[in-house]
Amino acid sequence: MSCLERHSENVELAVSAAYCLQTVTEDNPELLCRLTPSSLQVLESVMMSSQSTMEHLLLRTLAAGCVWNLKSALPSSSQAETLSAVMRILSNSLEVDAGQAILELKEQESRRREEGKEREVQPCSDRPGEETGSREGDCMEEGDEETGKPNTSPDNDISDLLPPKNEEVKQATALLSAQQTSLEIIVNMCCSDDPSDDEWEELSSSDESDMCAESSLSECSGVQVLSPLCLSAEIHAALISLLLPEKVLKKTEFPSSAALDTCMKCPAWKSLVKKMHQVQCRALFCLHNMLSVMEGEALGGVVALQAIAEHLSQLVFSQPEIPKEDEFLEAVTSAVRSLLQIMASRNIPQCMSPQQLIGLCEAAAQCSHTSVRVNAIAILGITGSTLAKQHHTADKLQMIGSFLLQVATKDPSLVGTGEALDALFDVFADGVEAERAARHIKLLPALRTLQPVFKAKMRKEGREKYSPDQLCVLDNVKVNLRRFISYLETLEKKPNP
Repeated sequence: MSCLERHSENVELAVSAAYCLQTVTEDNPELLCRLTPSSLQVLESVMMSSQSTMEHLLLRTLAAGCVWNLKSALPSSSQAETLSAVMRILSNSLEVDAGQAILELKEQESRRREEGKEREVQPCSDRPGEETGSREGDCMEEGDEETGKPNTSPDNDISDLLPPKNEEVKQATALLSAQQTSLEIIVNMCCSDDPSDDEWEELSSSDESDMCAESSLSECSGVQVLSPLCLSAEIHAALISLLLPEKVLKKTEFPSSAALDTCMKCPAWKSLVKKMHQVQCRALFCLHNMLSVMEGEALGGVVALQAIAEHLSQLVFSQPEIPKEDEFLEAVTSAVRSLLQIMASRNIPQCMSPQQLIGLCEAAAQCSHTSVRVNAIAILGITGSTLAKQHHTADKLQMIGSFLLQVATKDPSLVGTGEALDALFDVFADGVEAERAARHIKLLPALRTLQPVFKAKMRKEGREKYSPDQLCVLDNVKVNLRRFISYLETLEKKPNP
């Protein structure tokens, strides 16, 4: 706290302290009861600071994150006002166009270098290399001291671990960090505190969206706090009034090509490329959580949801091939999954074709992260369940069913296998089109072959690799598989539809 109090004198020290404080205050109920009013006052004073640099924007964002972590310790008399200030800081951070800001900062760096050269007095110009060294291109990175060439060996590139070398890069880095932190705070606002949710999400193919859990607020040291319902309603209202869904959606766009080109040309700026992509991925995760916990009308209704679908379709399918970076795939498949869930639950048409979604899922199926593969399976499960209720969709259901069968038989994880089986149960549960497609892909014999393999794999790997909650869900899948095979056997006895 003493370091934060000096924020007006030493912002770098204050930022480091704020990072530390945000980490230790997260999920730390013991700390809440030891928190003093003066500590909250320090954080509030940081949040109210008016300096306009990007470093101060980052500092205010980190302070807002700390206050969010400590929200249950806020006095009821000031809680609404303080949390409103938190939301405004997050909104202000996301309002900045990072691509344009980077271009302006790069231009500012170029002007500063030119002005420095004009003012430079060179009384010792007879020393070889001195003037040349001072006039190296703006994009020269410190490297080999003897040759004057930049050290670009990938094995020696530790630029991400080093502090920025000039003021402009430092400010650009601070801006991107502030935006990434803001998005992460909103992700936390829009997710459940139940620790088992992640495990359940990986295995369950339920079409019900996870609802934002009520914050668990306790009374510490006699401090009276607002009820969880009031807090949830206030945060929900603030998200809408400050247009945060729209600002988050804007950040899901690919980074500015002009900013990327500028940074790629300059080794000292190159580390910003990774940070720009990280902001995009955090925004996609944030969109995923917002779609999961907010009502469709709050997000703008049918038209807005269809616009989001168009936007995500452009992100994924406008490229010559689907991007295969793991982090992007996880983020975008999470967002698509949540969007399709909410649109399917309201019978809203969406623009992504089954063929496009299968292309996305094929790319996701190659990912080593189970969560990406699970998202892909859920996307096809939702799409197939919707198509099964429509007419003349048997061909599309065959494509989806064939893909899900392939995943069920080949996925290296029981989690992926269980999710694929669950999706097959949902897609082929009912309907003439589903019956016709199931016969065509020979679903019944395929599942009969898979059933003993699935049981044996559960016996061999279950208790060693999976949690009790996961095993419980897998046991349900095993039971449902037996029932579903019986259901298909009953259909086999009927005439072809």
